[in-house]
Amino acid sequence: MEAYATGGGATRIRLDTRSDLVEARALYARHGYREIPAFTSGPYAQHWFEKALAGRVDDAAQAR
Repeated sequence: MEAYATGGGATRIRLDTRSDLVEARALYARHGYREIPAFTSGPYAQHWFEKALAGRVDDAAQAR
């Protein structure tokens, strides 16, 4: 998912999840997502996460 997003020009990924999905929240944290203030609303949006994405590989190659 991150490679696809980066290839499409995205600079970050945001997601939300429910409070009872403890394992999911731990997985997101383990993979570099940090909890952020709410950016959506809904019955299942209780925790919000964001991860900054590294620049595209071809961008790094052009910078050399």
